[in-house]
Amino acid sequence: MSRAFLLVFLCGFLALGTELVVAVSTEPPSLDPTTNAAAIIRLLLQYNLYETLVGVNEAGALQPLLAKSWEISEDSRVYTFHLHEDVVFHDGTPCDAEAVRKSFLRAKDPYRGHVHPEYFQTIKRIEVVNPQTIRFFLEEPDASFLTLLALGDSVIVPDRDDLRANPVGTGPFRYDRWDPGYQLRLVRHERYWDHAKPKLDALVFRFISDSTSQLAALQAGDVDVVVEVTPEVAQALGQSKDVRILSAPQDLVQIIAINKTRPPFDDLRVRQALASAVDRDELIRLVALGYASPVGSHLAPTAPYYADMTWVYPYDPARARELLAAAGYAQGFTATLTLPANYAFHVRTGEVLVAQLAHVGIALQLVLVDWPTWLERVYNQGDFELTVIGHVGRLDPALTLAFYGPTRPDYYFRRGWENPELNEILRAGAAFADPKVRQSIYTVAQYLIAKEVVNVFLQAPHRILAYRANVGGLRLSPLYVLPLAEAEKG
Repeated sequence: MSRAFLLVFLCGFLALGTELVVAVSTEPPSLDPTTNAAAIIRLLLQYNLYETLVGVNEAGALQPLLAKSWEISEDSRVYTFHLHEDVVFHDGTPCDAEAVRKSFLRAKDPYRGHVHPEYFQTIKRIEVVNPQTIRFFLEEPDASFLTLLALGDSVIVPDRDDLRANPVGTGPFRYDRWDPGYQLRLVRHERYWDHAKPKLDALVFRFISDSTSQLAALQAGDVDVVVEVTPEVAQALGQSKDVRILSAPQDLVQIIAINKTRPPFDDLRVRQALASAVDRDELIRLVALGYASPVGSHLAPTAPYYADMTWVYPYDPARARELLAAAGYAQGFTATLTLPANYAFHVRTGEVLVAQLAHVGIALQLVLVDWPTWLERVYNQGDFELTVIGHVGRLDPALTLAFYGPTRPDYYFRRGWENPELNEILRAGAAFADPKVRQSIYTVAQYLIAKEVVNVFLQAPHRILAYRANVGGLRLSPLYVLPLAEAEKG
């Protein structure tokens, strides 16, 4: 064997083993985004293992994915999609129109455990026109339907119930193994329908909760990418020749979620005082180090139909003390702030909030819990007083604000609060397609939510990734996802 041939052979062999190691702070509690609300599942798996009919580009525009084209009827009640040919699930079964139909029937079925079956209840009927064409008939016009089909709630999955630990999709990477507490490994899907992708042979998501350890692993070359980089780390890495920073706004809002079934937060005046005591500018300066935007709404500034509501309760500690006195708390009170310990950004926000609220007499006691405990105690059981968390947007306000409307009175921050006027406004917003009409509708909706202080909206953090200089093809989406089909490693 000649030396030249040996070099070519070795280079080819090494290329076949190219894998990208990505450090993430949070381990997913499940690998099925349809039956678990944890955003980390979508971050890691949407576009990589699971796919949707419709995709979203870096600018937030909808684009073809599993559906190569579509038509919408004039009354916005009939949506017809034309699918790519020869798409197969990772288990080898075809992903044709019938498989897509079954996937949405599964999503609609309240007994199959989908996190948001209400999203799909407007689907009246699904017709398989031919193996590559599927048609949806809606009960009523739904301006958000196309956007819904681009979200992680609408990933196309086979008709099976073991996706939690054995995920099966159509994406460029398929499930290889999950080592709890350590890593999740995906490998190239050899029968992927887009033959130009993926560029890598494997993705490894390494679970490293401590940001200092993440940084050390990145600098040592043990990991190639760090997701959810803290602003402090981004600043520290800014001058490194071996590491690059990628940052962009995203459709995510950090909030103080309020349990309105717990006194004193059942009193609007107390919630108004809470909102008036928060200094967003200081939070952005001290916590985000400038990598964020102030926000007074559940819609991020990058989201369609966003309206600035920071003026509704501007920072005014004197007014906060007046409101507390009027509510019978002139001497203040003590409350617990439950924080997910694995999210350094939220913990740091909580620490700053302790100082800010102390100025008006609200003494916060921080309670740090692990992520599974936060999901079970706070999100599922509603057992909390205050918490700080990030809420991922869904591109269309009809979907993002659905938690405030008539379909989710049981949602963790909704318990104890109802607004019939807002219910009707949200119904109208979903029905009208005209952008000017929708802008008016959702401006009013955002005002009502802000005015009643359902939650306190803090900031819209920017996405920050750090990666080794030999990594290319990384993309940031307004959605909380990390598409890696085009990622490369030199």
